[in-house]
Amino acid sequence: MKVLILAADGVEDLELFYPLYRFKEQGFEVDVAGPKAGPITGKHGYTIEADLSFDDIDAEDYDMLFLPGGKGPETVRLSDKAVSVTRQMFEAGKCVAAICHGAQILVSAGVIEGKRATCWAGVRDDIRAAGANYRDEEVVIDGNLITSRQPDDLPAFCRAIFEMVGAESTAAASGRWSSSL
Repeated sequence: MKVLILAADGVEDLELFYPLYRFKEQGFEVDVAGPKAGPITGKHGYTIEADLSFDDIDAEDYDMLFLPGGKGPETVRLSDKAVSVTRQMFEAGKCVAAICHGAQILVSAGVIEGKRATCWAGVRDDIRAAGANYRDEEVVIDGNLITSRQPDDLPAFCRAIFEMVGAESTAAASGRWSSSL
């Protein structure tokens, strides 16, 4: 499983790092893309190196897209390439997971109309205006789309992602993961 994360300065650190390390724990290959390759500084001062720039992304190389929240999505959605990649991956039926303000990228990509979704409460009017059926729930799944509201929802959000991509059952079968932990 190869995961693409789209991020920019101001990303909510917890919403980036918690899933990132859960993905790596499952043995997923993860690339972080930013406006340019190099450091991205989160809202709380943590940094991560973007492996590549938005312009260097090939959507065909990835099985899943993850969109963390915070203020970073405001920058990500200004990139035509990042928005195009989001649309391509969504339309290809790949798992697309967004938390918090990450839903702003879905709005810009034009993929949220007619979908059930959730997000940070401050973005709910944006997704409603884009035609989504907003739900105030910790995780909302609609087809290949998984959305969540905030950092407190991360455990349920990650469980939903792993269930969709079949990761936990694969990890459990290999002995790397146990539901009794």
